[in-house]
Amino acid sequence: MDAALTPEFFTAKLEPSSQQCDAWTNQPLLFSLEAGSIPWPSSCRNGTCRTCLGQLKSGSVRYEIEWPGLTTEEMAAGCVLPCVAYPQSDVVLQDPEN
Repeated sequence: MDAALTPEFFTAKLEPSSQQCDAWTNQPLLFSLEAGSIPWPSSCRNGTCRTCLGQLKSGSVRYEIEWPGLTTEEMAAGCVLPCVAYPQSDVVLQDPEN
């Protein structure tokens, strides 16, 4: 397979549990977490219900939708919606249980 066609991936890690998985750039973080057998709360999967709301401790994400269901203040505070957030680097998320 052509390396240019292979999706890039990063690592998604939860703290303090240290669970981690591959986080593919071509799919939302929620899908990567689920594929890595990491439980994460979810419902709508389109950025509106906010069930999956999480705290990004480090790293960066992008959104492919104009309005991802977060206020400007929440984005500035590091809140993310993993159902519509795509990783742009290795990311560390606060465990949803903590």
